[in-house]
Amino acid sequence: MGLPVYTEEHQVASVTRWRRNDRSVALLIPCHLALGSISLICVARIYPAYHVIFSNEMLPAAAATVAAFAILAVLFVRARFNFGYFAGYYLFVIIAGYLWLNNFSEFGYNHRLSGLSAATSAVVFLVAALSRPNLPRLLTLSPQAFERLLGCIVLIGIAAAAIGAYYNFRLVSLGDIYTYRETLIGPTLVNYLVGTTTTTLLPFAFACYAVRGSLWRACLILILLMLFYPVTLSKQAFFAPAWLVLMVVITRLVNLRLTVILSLLVPTAAGVILLGLCQYGLLPERFAMSAFQLVNFRMVAIPSLAMDYYNEFFFTHVVTHFCQISYLKPIMPCAYQEPIAVVIYNWFGIGGYMNASLFATEGIASVGPLLAPISAFVCGVIIALANGMSAGISQRIVLVSGALLPQTLLNVPFTTVMLTHGSVLLFLLWYVMPRDSSEQPD
Repeated sequence: MGLPVYTEEHQVASVTRWRRNDRSVALLIPCHLALGSISLICVARIYPAYHVIFSNEMLPAAAATVAAFAILAVLFVRARFNFGYFAGYYLFVIIAGYLWLNNFSEFGYNHRLSGLSAATSAVVFLVAALSRPNLPRLLTLSPQAFERLLGCIVLIGIAAAAIGAYYNFRLVSLGDIYTYRETLIGPTLVNYLVGTTTTTLLPFAFACYAVRGSLWRACLILILLMLFYPVTLSKQAFFAPAWLVLMVVITRLVNLRLTVILSLLVPTAAGVILLGLCQYGLLPERFAMSAFQLVNFRMVAIPSLAMDYYNEFFFTHVVTHFCQISYLKPIMPCAYQEPIAVVIYNWFGIGGYMNASLFATEGIASVGPLLAPISAFVCGVIIALANGMSAGISQRIVLVSGALLPQTLLNVPFTTVMLTHGSVLLFLLWYVMPRDSSEQPD
C-alpha cells in the first residue's frame, strides 16, 4: 500500500525539480548571451587588428539581433539533456557571437544574407541535434566484456602515448607552443591514433571509471592524458585532465543541463571580471590578459570571428564543394591545394590557422551561405543519431566522456571531429555499453 504513495511523491518531486531547472536554464541563457556581447566589446577594444569592430551607433541593432536570436533559448529550456544539448549549446553561443559581430563587420560581403543563413543554420541544427531517435539495439556488451573493453582502451592509451612520444616529445610552456608546434612530425596514422585516444577513448574510460567510483583507475587515465601534452603541444591536451575532473565534480552538484551552460558561462564571466579588475589596477595585467585571451578571445570569440572571415573570403572566391575533406581531395577537383585554414590565414595575414566550426567549414566554405543550412541540418542529424546511440546509458557518462568534443567542434571541421578525433568511435562505445535501467532523464 505504501509503494504507490512513494511513487506519486517521487514523481511530484521530480516534476517540481524539472520545472525549477527549466527556470534556471531560461534565466541563465539570456544572461550568457548578454555577457558574451560584453566580452566581444572588450575583444574589439583589445584586438582591433583582428578586424573586430565596435561602434556605439550600431549597438542598438546588434543588441536587437542577439535578443531576437535568444528566442531559441526555448529549445534548451524544453529539451532534456543529451549529447546534442551539449554540442548544440556551445555552437548556439558561437552563432550568437557571429550575429553580434555581423552588425559591426567592416567586410564587404552580403551581411544580411550571411546573418540569416547563420541564424537558420542554428535553428535547423538544433531542431535535429536536440532530438533522440529510437534506434534498434543490435549489440550490447555484457558487464564483463565491457570491463575488458575498458582495459583494452587503457592499453591503447599507453601505447599511443609511447608511440607519440617516440616521434614528438618536448616540454615547453603554454606560451611557447606555437613556436614549436610547426616542428612536430609523425605519420598520419599516428596522428589519428593520438587524436582519437586523447579526445574520445581516454575520456570515455575516465568517465566510466569516475562515475562508477573506480577512482584509482580514473586517476591512471588522468596521468595518461597528461603525458600527451608534450606530444601534441596543444592547449586542449594541457587542460583536458582538469576539465574532465571539473565536469565530474560539477555534475555531482547541479543537473546536466545547467552543467553545460555553466561550463561556458563561468569561464567567460571570469575572463570579463579579471579584465575589469586589471583595468582598475587590482590585478596584474599579465595574469588577467592571459585568462581573457585564452577563454574570451581564443575559445569563444575566434570561432565567431572565423565565420566573418570565411564569409568575406568565399563571397569573392569559389566554394570548395567539400573538396577540402582529406578523403575526397584525391578523387575530385579542388581549387585549393592547401588546407582551408591555411588559405584563410594567408589571405588575411592574421588570426592563425582558423579551422573554424561546421558552420564555417561544411557550411560557408563548402556550399556558401544559401545552402549552408542544409549542411548544418545534416550535421545535426548525425548528432541526433549519437543521441539515439546513447539512449539508456548514464547521461552523466555521456557528458563527461564527450566533454572535450563541444570545444573541438568550435574550432575543427565536423568531418574532422567525426573521423580524425574519433567521435564516431565514441558514439559506437555508447551504443554497445551496458544499459543502466535505473537511469533517469535529466
